[in-house]
Amino acid sequence: MVMKEIPRIAAIDSTLSLAFEGYEFISKRCDRYQTDIFQTRLILEPTICMRGKEAAQVFYDTDKFSRQQATPKRVQKTLLGEGGVQGLDGEAHRQRKAIFMDLMTPKNMDRLGELTEQWWHRYGEKWTQQPTVVLFDEVQEILCRAVCEWSGVPLAESEVAQRTRDLAQMISGSGRLGPEHWQARRARDRGEAWISDLLQKIRNQALNVPENTAAHAFAWHQSPSGQPLDLPVATVDLLNVLRPTVAIGRYIVFAALALDDHPEQLQKLRDGGSDYIHLFTQEVRRFYPFFPFAGARVRHDFAWQGYPFPAGRRVLLDLYGTNRDPALWDQPDQFRPERFQHWQENAFDFIPQGGGDHRTNHRCAGEWLTIRLMKRSLNFLVHRLDYQVPEQDLSFSLARFPTLPKSRFRITQVNYY
Repeated sequence: MVMKEIPRIAAIDSTLSLAFEGYEFISKRCDRYQTDIFQTRLILEPTICMRGKEAAQVFYDTDKFSRQQATPKRVQKTLLGEGGVQGLDGEAHRQRKAIFMDLMTPKNMDRLGELTEQWWHRYGEKWTQQPTVVLFDEVQEILCRAVCEWSGVPLAESEVAQRTRDLAQMISGSGRLGPEHWQARRARDRGEAWISDLLQKIRNQALNVPENTAAHAFAWHQSPSGQPLDLPVATVDLLNVLRPTVAIGRYIVFAALALDDHPEQLQKLRDGGSDYIHLFTQEVRRFYPFFPFAGARVRHDFAWQGYPFPAGRRVLLDLYGTNRDPALWDQPDQFRPERFQHWQENAFDFIPQGGGDHRTNHRCAGEWLTIRLMKRSLNFLVHRLDYQVPEQDLSFSLARFPTLPKSRFRITQVNYY
């Protein structure tokens, strides 16, 4: 086979362009050069960037790509932690991923949904007494309370604000430089100390937690050889249940923003019941930015569509751009929940939380949970709450990872039914 050269960006290094263009960095170049693959340098390292369904199919081929050494250290030190499931491959990944997936039974996920809804009701009643509510901050607390209770993690009332802040800072500081990055690292240190102490108490039988909880699963899981997870590893992966659940707060606020931007959707949601709420939820996940891209390294030399992929090369798959790829989505820049009525469910064209199989690939184990919690939260916003959205800056920067409306979405004159 005659090899084709992957289109190359002329710039010596594209790191500054990535910083300024953010979520749109890959897709803008794909559009400019009429290609779904190009190569450049990021932090002076040769990097292949890809977009689209076929790119996702090959990217999630575990025989061709590895996740080891694919994540920058600054992201491990803040968002993911070191030694967690995201950096594993092969059988080690499948075994560790199974702990997460075994928690995702319909009954278990429904329980977290019920807990979340209960906290929505408690907060909704409280908000009626407040002149202004910063929705994003409050939603993060709701999710922190619910997931800790669901996971078997004790959370005293005096701890709620700090634990929520720490989990939130691990997320918000993961793609930042300077003070925000260091705040996120300190938040992770506090979070790991908290969870490590909890797991040690469980293992010492100084604390009992229910068997069907994440705390119990990571405290007592044994490898095929009968060895428990190393305490630092168990700590990181229990945090990988708590932190991503709090991160769903961004999607929920984007759902509220979509309602504000498209007021005609409110009546459709009220009339359409759970079916339309599902369509709306999926369109929020497609339309608004969450993860920008996923990274991997080429496991061994191979060719794809006539392009060479050398062993060890870093590859980025454009998640945001694939969800807005005009080759896959009709009028992708329009917010249209109805598009999902006829969507042929596919593991590679709609990938806001990764692609492929949930158990064997690096697709987010909590994706089904994300959808459930978004639908519960949206149902509450539509049917149980009435509020005003005052003048504020609701714009969000696509150059910021992860992004959020600048005002964090303030609401006033709240009525709870």
